[in-house]
Amino acid sequence: MSEVLVLVDEVDGEVKKVTFELLTAARELGEPSAVVVAAPGTAAKVKESLAGYGAAKVYVAESDDVAGYLVTPKVDVLAALVGSASPAAVLIAATAEGKEIAGRLAVRTDSGVLIEAVGVESAGGEVVAAQSIFGGAFTVKSKATRGTPIVTVRPGGVDAVQAQGAAAEETVEVPAVDAARATKVTGREPIVGGDRPELTEASIVVSGGRGVGSSEKFDVVEKLADALGAAVGASRAAVDSGYYPAQFQVGQTGKTVSPQLYVALGISGAIQHRAGMQTSKTIIAVNKDAEAPIFEIADFGVVGDLFTVAPQLTDEVGKRKG
Repeated sequence: MSEVLVLVDEVDGEVKKVTFELLTAARELGEPSAVVVAAPGTAAKVKESLAGYGAAKVYVAESDDVAGYLVTPKVDVLAALVGSASPAAVLIAATAEGKEIAGRLAVRTDSGVLIEAVGVESAGGEVVAAQSIFGGAFTVKSKATRGTPIVTVRPGGVDAVQAQGAAAEETVEVPAVDAARATKVTGREPIVGGDRPELTEASIVVSGGRGVGSSEKFDVVEKLADALGAAVGASRAAVDSGYYPAQFQVGQTGKTVSPQLYVALGISGAIQHRAGMQTSKTIIAVNKDAEAPIFEIADFGVVGDLFTVAPQLTDEVGKRKG
């Protein structure tokens, strides 16, 4: 069975959920091999969790250089592994960094790149990626016609399923970085995110739209999110209106989420927004407009004023928790 390389997405030794989704997808194509390109000591922290999602092998590429340069060390390691392991495919998270790595790797290895996949399969010995296009209106299938398929998988596009793997370690050298041809990191400033879960990792998301009315009134969204232990999201209309920071935008040009529960407050449900959240397991929508498109995909809909409904729901959640 051919290897399928999966680039591990982690922060300070905490593996992101999308990595488990990638390992699950990789099992459809062959034998998953996780690739850890990180600071020394990281592989020891993540090995057990990778094994729990079917990683048969863990390539350990650790170096202090990894944190010092943008994407280059990861591209270097993956390119070397493509040459030595001849994998059936390389799966990478379709994040901003992941898509840059995929593009560079495809050029470096003279391979085809398939972007924003929501599923992968093997058909006649070839890797086929399913992609959701036109705001989720259609699903198409595509394949690479040259080299090793480099596939970026949309976070939330595949359900992570546990499966035990051996996670046999194999050390890989991180090539020395040519500083003249790489972007060096000269400083870091952490994002202050509070105690709420990260948007793409959260099992519950509460989002607000244009109907919230102002940045000051967005606390109605935050209070419900905090009661539910949820992440806060926003529609593009809310972000463009200055109600909430762009890093929390959900949609085709924002972040894609697929939580167990998605609560949409004052969001009309434009196709751009729906493309980023319609794979959520349960969707609850609150909107004054009974004809709002969001109700077409909602499992539960409330036609009413969000400033009446949301506080009532917040209070009720508080009572149940108490």
